[in-house]
Amino acid sequence: MSAECCGDDEPRKTGTIHRVELSLPQGGDGCCGPEVVQAAAGVSAHDDGDACCGPALPPAAGADHEFEVRPPWWRDIALLPSALSGVFLLAGYAFEWTGLEIAALVLQWAALLAGAYTFVPGAIRRVIRGRLGVGLLMTIAAVGAVLLGHVGEAATLAFLFSLAEALEDRAMDRAKEGLRALLSLIPETVRVSRLSGDITVPAADVRELDILVVGAGERVATDGVVVEGRSSLDTSAITGESIPVEVGPGDVVAAGSVNGSATLRIEATADGRDNSLTQIVSLVEQAHARKGDRARLADRIARPLVPVVLIAAALVALFGFVVGDPWTWIERALVVLVAASPCALAIAVPVTVISAIGSASKFGVVIKSGEAFEQLGTIRAVALDKTGTLTRNEPAVVDVRPADGTNRDDLLAWAAAIEATSTHPLAAAITAASPKALSAIDVVEEAGHGIAGRVDGTLIRVGNARWLDPAVLSTAAEGMAAEGMTVVVVEADGAVAGLIGIRDELRPESAETVRMLHSQGIETVMLTGDNERTARAIAAQAGIDDVRAEQLPADKAHAIESLTTVRPTAMVGDGINDAPALATATVGIAMGLKGSAAAIESADVAFTGHDLRLIPGALAHARRGRRIMTANIALALAIIIVLFPLALFGVLGLAGVVLVHEIAEVVVILNGVRAARRPAALRELAPAPEPARA
Repeated sequence: MSAECCGDDEPRKTGTIHRVELSLPQGGDGCCGPEVVQAAAGVSAHDDGDACCGPALPPAAGADHEFEVRPPWWRDIALLPSALSGVFLLAGYAFEWTGLEIAALVLQWAALLAGAYTFVPGAIRRVIRGRLGVGLLMTIAAVGAVLLGHVGEAATLAFLFSLAEALEDRAMDRAKEGLRALLSLIPETVRVSRLSGDITVPAADVRELDILVVGAGERVATDGVVVEGRSSLDTSAITGESIPVEVGPGDVVAAGSVNGSATLRIEATADGRDNSLTQIVSLVEQAHARKGDRARLADRIARPLVPVVLIAAALVALFGFVVGDPWTWIERALVVLVAASPCALAIAVPVTVISAIGSASKFGVVIKSGEAFEQLGTIRAVALDKTGTLTRNEPAVVDVRPADGTNRDDLLAWAAAIEATSTHPLAAAITAASPKALSAIDVVEEAGHGIAGRVDGTLIRVGNARWLDPAVLSTAAEGMAAEGMTVVVVEADGAVAGLIGIRDELRPESAETVRMLHSQGIETVMLTGDNERTARAIAAQAGIDDVRAEQLPADKAHAIESLTTVRPTAMVGDGINDAPALATATVGIAMGLKGSAAAIESADVAFTGHDLRLIPGALAHARRGRRIMTANIALALAIIIVLFPLALFGVLGLAGVVLVHEIAEVVVILNGVRAARRPAALRELAPAPEPARA
């Protein structure tokens, strides 16, 4: 049975793919929505939580959970009661049509009991605890129909209601499988290096600072840093990035990555139970901790609707006694009870949100709450940080202008020799660009200016244009600076030898991302602490017109605050200095789970990868989800509004109302599941391969 509408009687087990211990957050109000902490862990919500009228109880923190595989529908035992009910019902009607009344009655009773078994016991237990739910309405309607002698109609109600709820469970299970598959990326066991040799231990027993031995083709069990070996890592299942990443000593690796052709020794930086992969799962599990506007709208309608329906049905029955025709009006009261039940409304939002958020996690977008998902669909402006978001955050030599008589390679080699021992951020870019290695002596650093030393007897000075005059290359230096480069002047024995231009280059997909956002009618803004000239040069390449440079963290937050007063605005960033702006924005988006902890904590959405095209894709995905939620709520309300008068005036009987109501519920479920489809904005991206099942 559905915990979202009526609560489960027993947790359902359908096969285990993986076992891992997680410290799970405590769940929120489960009214009209699944308790995601339980559901995402693969455990059907217990009947302790009537999601229509009270919170479901999450499992204890740190509990050991088994994650389930959804079996084919013909092997799903949860569908068995509904299937038996349907078979008995059809056989009963067949016997009734042939005149075998007693056999028909027996089969209809069997159909009624099989269908009612899935929701009546739970409804009674919740009533004892003072909770009301849609299951109670259906129970009363079924009992009333039997008392009126309509066993066949009661059996029809029980069959259709139990079938709709079983199908809803399967829809929810399907939506959650992406989350369960993430945990299946953690291997069961891992080799750990000890003084006595390598030993194999359960992945959950890995501790920080353990040295993991990861062979070719094996998955990395937890986050770590390579200490020995060089290989390539396939991170596509984690980040959605299809190009393998080359790693060597000192490089960071993420849990769930697949090693290439060489053995790596990796020092664990996180426990096996608490790494970036389990944190992703934890974030998705909290998707309903804060509900969005539409979920709260469904709550506000559905929560009081159950007692209102009971009162309305009682008044209809009482009217029958007043007019002297009690049995007719009692029967109509039962039909009204079913017609006005809010079960379709109760699942209208949750099935959509779970489907959409689970799907988003598959292409590298971790949405922390239902509220964040809904707000993401309202965004009309996106503010982007420059360094590390629009750019690679890896300064590189992009232009070299040697003076007359100086060779380009010599210019770079001289500068690299002097910069070889420097810790300045630009030094690494120069040394990486040098085609040959020379050595320098008598190296002296002039703080804030540059560095000097001797290379093969030549006095070489390297520094900024304020310290070293570019002389005849002044015009070239100004042009390079106007293009957003940091200009480094190289001097040899007192004469200008040339200029080196260094810039943090745009990510290759930055300009395309901005075009995609503009095509969706979304404005873009650059917020950066960099200088005005560099910021405008980078923004021009990306296609962004609104540039706000030299922004301190507080300035970014104030800029976002002013933007959000005009239109819903998302802030995209990855650094500590972005945290205030991320928290202030309508939706804060942290780029990459390797971003600063402050940025990720402040954000509502986190990207596991760094492909900026995820931004327009995620926005399109959320807008589509909002449209589906709106359609579901409208359909659920329309069914109640249309069926109520038809039931009240006797136009439709109990069987007809039940049929229409449950068909509508199935339509709502199927419509909600559509939210799991990959958005069109991401279809051209290389899809991540399906993770291997453990």
